[in-house]
Amino acid sequence: MTARTPVDGTWEPRPATRWEDAFLGGNGRHGAMVYGDPADDRVIVNHHTLVRPNGSEQLRPPELADRLHRLQSALLAGDTTAAERFGEGRPLAWVQPFHPAFQTRIRPTPDASPASDGTEPPPGYRRTVDFATGEITAECEGRRSQVFVSRADDVIVQYVTGPGLAVDLALDHALPGAPPNLAIGRSTVLTPDGGRLTLRVGYPDSDAAYTGITVVRADGGKVSVFGEGIRIEGARSLLLVTRVRRHTGSLDLMAECAALPGDGYPSLLDRHRALHRPAFERASLTLDADPAERALPGSELTGRPDSPALLERLFAAGRYHLYSSSGVLPPRLTGLWTGDWDTAWSGAFTTNANLNLQIASAAAGALPEVSEAHAALVYGQLADWRDNARAIFGARGIVAPSHTDGESGLTRHYQRAYPLHLWTAGADWLLEPLIEHAETSGATDPRLVDALHEVALFYEDFLTRTAPDGTLAVVPSYSPENRPANASWGTVNATMDLAAARHALTASADRSPTAPSSARRRALADRLPAYRVNEDGALTEWAWPGLEETYDHRHLSHLYPVWPLDAINPYDTPELATAAHRALELRGSENDSAHGHLHHALIAARLRDGVRVSAALEAVLAGDFFHDSLMSAHYPSRNVYNADAAHALPAAVIESLVQSTPDRLVLLPAPLAGCPSGELRGVRTRFGAGLDLRWSADGTATAVLHPTRDARIDVRTGHGSTLTHSSAGIPSAPLGLKAGVDRVLELGPR
Repeated sequence: MTARTPVDGTWEPRPATRWEDAFLGGNGRHGAMVYGDPADDRVIVNHHTLVRPNGSEQLRPPELADRLHRLQSALLAGDTTAAERFGEGRPLAWVQPFHPAFQTRIRPTPDASPASDGTEPPPGYRRTVDFATGEITAECEGRRSQVFVSRADDVIVQYVTGPGLAVDLALDHALPGAPPNLAIGRSTVLTPDGGRLTLRVGYPDSDAAYTGITVVRADGGKVSVFGEGIRIEGARSLLLVTRVRRHTGSLDLMAECAALPGDGYPSLLDRHRALHRPAFERASLTLDADPAERALPGSELTGRPDSPALLERLFAAGRYHLYSSSGVLPPRLTGLWTGDWDTAWSGAFTTNANLNLQIASAAAGALPEVSEAHAALVYGQLADWRDNARAIFGARGIVAPSHTDGESGLTRHYQRAYPLHLWTAGADWLLEPLIEHAETSGATDPRLVDALHEVALFYEDFLTRTAPDGTLAVVPSYSPENRPANASWGTVNATMDLAAARHALTASADRSPTAPSSARRRALADRLPAYRVNEDGALTEWAWPGLEETYDHRHLSHLYPVWPLDAINPYDTPELATAAHRALELRGSENDSAHGHLHHALIAARLRDGVRVSAALEAVLAGDFFHDSLMSAHYPSRNVYNADAAHALPAAVIESLVQSTPDRLVLLPAPLAGCPSGELRGVRTRFGAGLDLRWSADGTATAVLHPTRDARIDVRTGHGSTLTHSSAGIPSAPLGLKAGVDRVLELGPR
């Protein structure tokens, strides 16, 4: 299979004027937002650990366990509002909000001629981001600025070249929404070849602070202190190296400065590229797009929602941004970036939908670094999750929060309309991506086995109440973020909770089959009630008699057994799959949240509905969700900067073309409209094989499997396709794979 040239970047013909349009770089710790304006060359500096103390960090989960039995009895007796009083009086407390650090600013000196007046781009201006290297470049009239965020050295690097550079350089903390009472400290030190700028920012009413250090090296010219920064006159080039540290108390500046790399730009870039490029290039999507549309700037291409070139570029941009925002932590609601201190929903990790959707392509899309970042968040908070289980439910094991700032995993969201403290499915939901990572890589982290055991422990203690028919009742129960049409939010037997309990108990038993607890947990799972189908023929969101559906909602939590669990699928449970599909048909999009559309697409792909996948993607592509940076918004018309669509889109595309479980491969389950031919390379499967797929407009396709371990799999295709193993020329049958031996699968026309 001959590879086609994949998309590896985007460009714009003018500088960014809004921080939302700034091109993005990141190494999973530091993030950079690059305007690329030669008249005011700004780079907003971000860091994953920068969260502003707001008092929530002092809160503990309330001791509610002694009230749990009374709540359960009331709900089982039919009191549909009983849960509203469970935790009442606890004020709603958002987690510590994510915020930017500062911006580096390079501006022409007053007597130098600015390259632009800010209304029109300078002649020959071009701003680009290279996804394969992470390098962001802006150039015009002999001046060139290059920025990247080093994975090798953990610094933001900017290199400016041009004839006789005459500029003022400063660190500017006054970004939108910055609190007026921040404690600001600065220092400027000249060195033989440049200078060092330091900015310390202390939070109000806290001993926490962060410090930014920028080392400047000038090639030639004169360097002097000017205002709160330095002035450089007559230099041939400038190299800026920036690092941020969040800390409590003082910081050893000498040690931090000594740790900064002293190499030149080419060496710094080479070390970074050696880590960044292989990861980005592991997987790619190439469609038969119009070359003229491929050449368009992103801001123009996003205005052509039907263009295969747009889908190509957003797929590549989504992988780039997802990888760039994953490292010490996985992506936040805003990825790793913000230019405003007032981030929506605190710029937190919202775990009841958004985080899992953003990282949905990590395993299949060959970005294990994203899965490892997610693991760091999860395993780093297990002690807090134990506190949640004990305090709220009086149980052993773990319960995950619905929001976290990355520092604490304690449940803090208590609200009548969104009683997220009642959500017990979170731990299973957040561990599922790590199960996929283990199956794809073939290596199971012992911490995963231990965490699954703790989830099962929770259900052993929590599942003590029964329904009139003798089945176990999950009570209280909550389906994020919806409510029955005829009851309050806290109820009984939300379908997501049933699916999570069943999966957690069996997953733990599967990984420790000889443990004494294994049989007990399987027996407990068998006592859970079956999923319910209503008079509309739809899988219900609550498997409890009398609770009525609320169909018009952005969340699809009740279809958790379809995606990602695959417990309901067209092959093993066709009747339930039909009911799940009916539930999807009846689901509205409510407020058109991007995550709702992408969640819909992922579930539709599992149910082999390519028309519905295409419609969900079209709603996003045609809804003006993407900024010039190709980062996305939460709502249409680029309203509220948010990474959900940008990061989840590659997963929806992959799921429409390839799906896998440890013993099944599905090829072309839900092909996208408008993409009759193309090539998807580098996908990883959960049975331990890489996969390259090429499909054509006549319905034929070729898949090449590259097994890394022995496996035996069931191979399925989309509706009506025929399949042969080209090496044997025989009809499809359970396929044996041998590590290191490629297999070619040919699909005939439908």
